[in-house]
Amino acid sequence: MKSKVARCAAVAAAMAVLALTAACGGDGDKGAEPAKAGTTTGPTRADDDAKVTGKPDDRPQASADGGTEHALTEAQLAKAAVEEGEVKGYQVKKTAASDISLDSVPADPAACQPVADMFLFTTSPAAQAGVGRSFTAKDDLDASVTSLALLSYDSEGAGEVLAGLRKATGACTAYEHTGYHYSDVKALKDPGLGDESVAYRLRGSIEGATVPTTFTVVRVGTVVVSFTSMNMLQADKVKVPSAIVDAQLAKVKKATA
Repeated sequence: MKSKVARCAAVAAAMAVLALTAACGGDGDKGAEPAKAGTTTGPTRADDDAKVTGKPDDRPQASADGGTEHALTEAQLAKAAVEEGEVKGYQVKKTAASDISLDSVPADPAACQPVADMFLFTTSPAAQAGVGRSFTAKDDLDASVTSLALLSYDSEGAGEVLAGLRKATGACTAYEHTGYHYSDVKALKDPGLGDESVAYRLRGSIEGATVPTTFTVVRVGTVVVSFTSMNMLQADKVKVPSAIVDAQLAKVKKATA
């Protein structure tokens, strides 16, 4: 049983990598897809800060009322992300920078674009900075694979991302993206987290394997925290572990206070 669970967890993780590779044009034969309006292909605001100071800017960017109104830098997001030892029962690893803030690749139908983008932690409007983490359960019988991304935005960008997802999960049922088919898109009950939140699930069909996936996306100020969990053994019970959600949101709230 343990070996089966381990194999399923490994396959689920591999499926996410395959989808990501397709989005990046990883087959080496195709040119990069043109970016959608609103995506970022050049240096981000965090890059500009680094050029001026010689290092990532980790100074708080606060509004007159004391709350964070501007986009957090990559350095600030990194400090706000959970680390190994901070989530009981899970191993935590940093996500490669190349896996965050990718250019948007068109989905068919277009009504599903926000859902398709979030599968790869991409959004429109584009995030100013982003960091990610992946989680593996220490319980050998837990076949889930969970990951998250912290994405920061200027002004009303974070709210636009949530609004786009809310609309898309109400209109989208299935779509094609980066050469793969996704179906059974269904909005779930709002978990009532952060300043606003959206939850939904879908099934990805990647290289012949069906990967049940659930998302919980939360806005805290100008930061969007996207949690995603896959589980190939318990399709009807796949969910984002509350221990991961609680630990991460606590750090983000502190960083944006």
